[in-house]
Amino acid sequence: MLFGFLAAMALATRLEHLSQIFDGPEILGIAIGAAIVTLVGAIDDVRELDWLTKLAGQIIAAGAMAAMGVQLLSLPLFGVTVLPAPVLMAITIVIVVVTINAVNFIDGLDGLAAGIVAIASLAFFLYAYQLSFQYNPPNVFSTATFVTAALLGCCVGFLPHNFNPARLFMGDAGALLLGLLLSAATISMMGSADPAVQAGPNATVAIVLPIALPLAIMSIPLLDMTLAVVRRTRRGQRPWHPDAQHLQHRMMQLGHSHRGAVLLLYLWAAIIAFGATSFAFVSGPLPLFVIAVGVVAALVLTARLPKWLRRGRL
Repeated sequence: MLFGFLAAMALATRLEHLSQIFDGPEILGIAIGAAIVTLVGAIDDVRELDWLTKLAGQIIAAGAMAAMGVQLLSLPLFGVTVLPAPVLMAITIVIVVVTINAVNFIDGLDGLAAGIVAIASLAFFLYAYQLSFQYNPPNVFSTATFVTAALLGCCVGFLPHNFNPARLFMGDAGALLLGLLLSAATISMMGSADPAVQAGPNATVAIVLPIALPLAIMSIPLLDMTLAVVRRTRRGQRPWHPDAQHLQHRMMQLGHSHRGAVLLLYLWAAIIAFGATSFAFVSGPLPLFVIAVGVVAALVLTARLPKWLRRGRL
């Protein structure tokens, strides 16, 4: 997957319109951060690093990206909020580390992390493209659109080999890489988002989406990580102590098969991610209605599908 991303970068340098994203150091910073975090994950897969060393490696990768310009310059809160540079640097690193670990936590079943990140990447790409198209002059060839498109390609190319029964496993090296690239796209998009630029059919959507969309798209990994940290802390365990109570494990405890649990989590991720993205394209109550219908359908399938399959109804 790392080589796939680097190959996409190499190809982009030869394309007239995409070559402009290499005018600054951001893309190089993402490549350096990706290489560092992949190396940390690969060493952990072989030698099992302690948590502090892994965290230090993630912070170094995040810091390398931030030093090369992949960092928040402002926050799209109450218009555009500019904070002191050290604060924005710290927020950037936190976003990267949290996203990396959220993806790593969700990587518990064959094909789950790659599929969830593919869905998130596509939703991010659609919104980033829409946002970039609104600028004057339009410039859809941004760092965010490139990274999300390349990340989607990495996931789609890897997923056929990783879906159950898997022939290849990404390990921590792959999971950390996917999390870092997803966070790079998030930071690039949020850092350049200006609510004054209409990114949706109304001003309220334009103000809320730059913050709400990344949270919505990452909701499944973030929810799983948050529940795991709370659960383990309440038991007196360390937050990084592994257990078998992640969302994917709970799906299987409900009676879903390995593939069924993964596909249902895909469904939940798609409903939330594309539902949130739809507000940038469609006005009125239609997106809320579609999201509500999707959530009800997903709830019914989550609760009832194993029983229906056992009774031979499907």
